[in-house]
Amino acid sequence: MSGMALKPLLVVVVVLVSLAAGRSAIRAKGSDLHKPALGFGEAFAAGIFLGAGLIHMLGDAEGAFVAANVNYPFAMVFCGAVMLLLLWIEHLANQSSESPAGNKKLVAFSAVLMLSIHSLLMGAAFGISISAALTMVIFVAVLAHKGSASFALGLELSRSQFSLSSVWCLFMFFFAMFPLGALLGQSVSGAAKAYPLVEASISAVAAGTFLFFGTLHGLATSPMIVRCCNQREFVGAVAGFTLMAVVAIWT
Repeated sequence: MSGMALKPLLVVVVVLVSLAAGRSAIRAKGSDLHKPALGFGEAFAAGIFLGAGLIHMLGDAEGAFVAANVNYPFAMVFCGAVMLLLLWIEHLANQSSESPAGNKKLVAFSAVLMLSIHSLLMGAAFGISISAALTMVIFVAVLAHKGSASFALGLELSRSQFSLSSVWCLFMFFFAMFPLGALLGQSVSGAAKAYPLVEASISAVAAGTFLFFGTLHGLATSPMIVRCCNQREFVGAVAGFTLMAVVAIWT
């Protein structure tokens, strides 16, 4: 099966995993269930996000800008701006949740916004990827991350002050972002020759979200901070990064 034919099937797998994880959390209706442990899979995904952002997306985006004789480092600026934006959103959510009078709706909405931006750009990066090897590696990382992210978001929404119908509307908005991003990335990839800097800009922005979720997401509970104390899971993060470095040989 060709890479082009395989992508829709992989997108279906991702959205089914996302829906199943989110549905189980929402149906828990704010019980004492905790967010699933990040574990080896999330540490491995963090390593892949770090490697994909630095080695592939950011490098490719910068190369495209240089090839177009653009001297200003737009790729780095776009990447850094997205990281700061996501960090700001996460700070707002954390401040609200830690406040005694914290607004649960604001916390839940901030989580939806941040994860939806990431999901959209993750889908765009998936859609843009041409190499079959890179596509499969991004798919593995997305799958490892998507299940726990959907479950965590479902719990956050179920514990919020939103009605059940609003909870499902917000979750379905998040749910739709990955396939929408994949479609967007595929469309941009098809028009890359006519608009090379559009693809480069999306790659730079996607690099920002990959780097954020590989390093800063969760702040003190980030896999790269907490998991480095656990040898097995830190090895997972290193393995994910190493895998992206090896894939770069053929892409």
